[in-house]
Amino acid sequence: MEFVIKISQFLLSLSLLIVLHELGHFIPAKLFKTRVEKFYLFFDVKFSLFKKKIGDTVYGIGWLPLGGYVKISGMIDESMDKEQMEKPPQPWEFRSKPAWQRLIIMLGGVFVNFVLALIIYIFASFAYGDTDISVESIKDGYLIDNPLLTDLGFKTGDAIVKVGDAQVINDSDIRTNIIGAETVTIKRDGVEQTIVLPEDFLGQLSSSKDRRLFELREPFIVGMVPDSSHNSKAGLKPKDVLLSINGEHVRYFDQVKSKLEQYKNTQVTVEILRDTDTITKTLEVNENAQFGIVAATSYKKSSDLGYFDIVRKEYTLGESFGVGYEKFSNQITGYFGQLKLIFSPSTGAYKGVGGFKAIFDVFPNTWSWEAFWSITAFLSIMLGVLNLLPIPALDGGHVMFLLYEMISGKKPSDKFMEYAQTVGFFILIALVLFANGNDVFKAIFN
Repeated sequence: MEFVIKISQFLLSLSLLIVLHELGHFIPAKLFKTRVEKFYLFFDVKFSLFKKKIGDTVYGIGWLPLGGYVKISGMIDESMDKEQMEKPPQPWEFRSKPAWQRLIIMLGGVFVNFVLALIIYIFASFAYGDTDISVESIKDGYLIDNPLLTDLGFKTGDAIVKVGDAQVINDSDIRTNIIGAETVTIKRDGVEQTIVLPEDFLGQLSSSKDRRLFELREPFIVGMVPDSSHNSKAGLKPKDVLLSINGEHVRYFDQVKSKLEQYKNTQVTVEILRDTDTITKTLEVNENAQFGIVAATSYKKSSDLGYFDIVRKEYTLGESFGVGYEKFSNQITGYFGQLKLIFSPSTGAYKGVGGFKAIFDVFPNTWSWEAFWSITAFLSIMLGVLNLLPIPALDGGHVMFLLYEMISGKKPSDKFMEYAQTVGFFILIALVLFANGNDVFKAIFN
């Protein structure tokens, strides 16, 4: 069921973005009386799942969910329709239109992507507000359990003060600023110190089996007890909170493992908090120093128990415009920064590039409209920025040649554009193979 929910969100988001992006090309093409021969969601290699011709345009759904396209008459695109290009130009063709009209048609998709993201951020801010965790309220610092971080000198209990030059106010500030940061300032035993991150920190993190960073410390909260567990008959219930083991107080989940090491293959007496009642139970510890219980993560319950404060901000519709625009601009700036790191081999950030599986994994296992719209907004920005790259076969490549034409007054020949499109297509295929190859590599070796 979880897979169905994830794949449903993935396909819905992808379909929405593709259709709206292609509409960004389709609408100005129609406004400038340019014939659009095809409008497709997904690629129709050899055959279509659905197609219907309305006027001059065939609308359809392909079987290969790797994108979508509009085929505009008289344009050298991925269809490589050389036969049409060898005929005399017709008034309704793309190549017959003024350069400024062709530029608007080509920029239409990216424009829609950015506008869509901005609209989502504005109305999501109004509908959901913002929820975060105050770093100042965290009692005993963060859980540091990733060997990559411990080798750099981080320890469980460290408070995070700054990431790079950015002051950390809320928990999300860490994730927002860690990309590209050279240092992290921590507070340990009341003393601040700075830990220098290696230049290829992102590369090391992407290629390691453990990609956890700074985790919030929570109590041991019972999620479920499998029927196969040796404690299945112990009478535990979801949301029970472990308080002590054989009289020793246990505040955090990360302390349980070390406590249980001394009780392998024995029984222990534990205290459980259930709602407002304290209950005593006897549990068995197996040879791996485990209870055989699936723990749960519940920020709300942890907050209710005083582990940290959840900060919630709500906005009026008027305030949402400013907040949404700020989120939009920060995401664009951040994504361009990520691309800069990816194209700098010394950072190793290219190891974190992912394909369709990486995008699929971003979606949660449970349906959440708030998460769906947030992810869709980010993917819309990502799609827009990537399409602006000056690679022939992408919108940015066409824009690059159109700007050259408008500045120089010379239009590149159709033969040159065919060669450029072919080169761009192979570059694009190489990037797709690299990104999805990274997914396969991580799935096998990590």
